[in-house]
Amino acid sequence: MIGLLRGRVLDRTPRGEVILDVNGVGYRVLVAARTLATLGTIGTEVVLHTHLHVREDALTLFGFATSGERDCFESLIGARGVGPALALAILSVHGPRDLARVLTEGDVDGLLLVPGVGRKTATRLLLELKTRFDVPDLDLPAEAASAPVRADLRAALTGLGYGADEIGDVLRELPAEGDVEDLLRTALKLLAAAR
Repeated sequence: MIGLLRGRVLDRTPRGEVILDVNGVGYRVLVAARTLATLGTIGTEVVLHTHLHVREDALTLFGFATSGERDCFESLIGARGVGPALALAILSVHGPRDLARVLTEGDVDGLLLVPGVGRKTATRLLLELKTRFDVPDLDLPAEAASAPVRADLRAALTGLGYGADEIGDVLRELPAEGDVEDLLRTALKLLAAAR
């Protein structure tokens, strides 16, 4: 599996396709509009964190400016009814942190900003994505790892690109029990203040 590419931008299209020259090999990589905006001009050397999407009839390489964006993309495509095109469209509008806010606040209107998403689809996506951002346990004390509230918070924050150290620090500052959405809002505020 290809996890990262470092090379020069040979070509880029407004549709979000980039040709990246990596030691003489040109890779076609699809990127979100937000990533495309960070790539600079043709000839610029860039690093893209990648996801290779395999289908019966195609291999498609998707590229992201950060590993957090890639992880978010992979969580999105794991949700029922979310394919790579929709996941890329969501990440073109909302970065991982903004998507966390949308999910935390139940902001259906935020998902309506994604091209091609209507109210019915946005409502379904909101429910689907809230439950999807789940990942393995991180290095936390056993009592914290066993609490369902902590597991939900860990999963949401990891899916949004936060590292294990950041998550561990913020979870130590939060109460062990409470409403997951309220605790997630508080966690995001603490993480923003720490940066």
